Amino acid sequence: MIKMNKKAAFYTLGCKVNQYETEAIIDIFLDNNFEIVDFSAEADVYIINSCTVTNQAASKSRKIARRAKRSNNDSLVAVVGCYTQAFPEEVSSISEIDFIMGSSNKSKIVNKVKKLLAGKNVDNEIKEYQELKDYEDLEIKRLSNTTRANIKIEDGCNQFCSYCIIPYARGPVRSREQKSILNEIKKMIGQGVKEIILTGTHLGAYGTDKGNKTALTDLMQQLTELNNLQRLRLSSIEGTEIDAKMIDLIAENDIFCPHLHLPLQSGSNEILKAMQRPYTAEEFKETINKIRAKIPDIAITTDIIVGFPGENEKTFKQTLELVKELKFSKIHVFPFSAREGTPAFKMDNKLNGNIIKKFSKKLRFINKSLMEEYQANFLGQNKKVLIEEARDQQTGFLTGYTDNYLKILVEGPDNLKNTLREVKLEQSFDHSHIKGIIIE
Repeated sequence: MIKMNKKAAFYTLGCKVNQYETEAIIDIFLDNNFEIVDFSAEADVYIINSCTVTNQAASKSRKIARRAKRSNNDSLVAVVGCYTQAFPEEVSSISEIDFIMGSSNKSKIVNKVKKLLAGKNVDNEIKEYQELKDYEDLEIKRLSNTTRANIKIEDGCNQFCSYCIIPYARGPVRSREQKSILNEIKKMIGQGVKEIILTGTHLGAYGTDKGNKTALTDLMQQLTELNNLQRLRLSSIEGTEIDAKMIDLIAENDIFCPHLHLPLQSGSNEILKAMQRPYTAEEFKETINKIRAKIPDIAITTDIIVGFPGENEKTFKQTLELVKELKFSKIHVFPFSAREGTPAFKMDNKLNGNIIKKFSKKLRFINKSLMEEYQANFLGQNKKVLIEEARDQQTGFLTGYTDNYLKILVEGPDNLKNTLREVKLEQSFDHSHIKGIIIE
């Protein structure tokens, strides 16, 4: 009788770090002779890599776990990652979940699964967040997509912004060895990856746990020396962690995408202080001006939290004025969600939900205008576009991104996917897309 491989399905919520970790865990399951199936299919094991940055993310993690058990009542359902790390008792109380793991030892998930499938018991051990002191060196061997790849270089955060649960869910800063990073990127390039995205829970803190405040810039310098690396992009980074050498590297080396995501969160010093952010509005503006002095056309995207406790018409107006002055190429608008376990959860002066909705609508309207304004700077120009694996669902066109993160629609055959093409940016399709024509 032929023994069938057990089937495992994965669902990832949240950030690029989670996406990276899930791909690495899938590799481990493949190495242990599991067949990987779509999450909507019937499987023996369902793994949910959870998120807890908002109440909605935690709620979705619970819903996905219950949905998995309905797909196969005899299956094992595991919830791992940030949600379980921050709220283990809450997650353990969900009857559909068979076992949980936190933000450490993810490489050992497969061992627990094999024990449970063999009828053995396992412990739901979750370390306290302060005990997460060692970087877990996961690695992606098999790529699901060779257009771009996330490379995790750091875990944890020491910043403790008053609204944020992440330091409690990810633990303190832990940095990956530079040699390990370089080796993985070389493998990715060899497998045909066109764009590398350096990512971490607190990317700009890379190396600070080892006393090296310039470690990220040093790594970037090393990456300029790799053969055949076509594009390198940084994920979210704090403005306070951008130094002059980093700006020069991005300005002077074509492999670096002229795009930085710098979370502002608020344009009001009063609100920034309440958020425990490490800068003032004036300091943030000065950083932007320094960057643009060297890289005039750079795309700078940002996050804004709307409706933080104590927000009022005056402080919100300060935010609107600053975002218009700084001309972000895109704003991610986050209505405030009070997260249990954070200082902001206990703050007074919380805003009525309708006021938060009104403020969010205003900011989204400005964002649309700013996106259109940034797009207009490049209409009629030729830009290199990295064509994506998936077509646009609405139009059927191929999609792709320029180095400065403009999303482009082009007509063409499937063999153009995962290639860099010269494209003339012809006209604005909407505030999120430009219609282009391939010219080579």
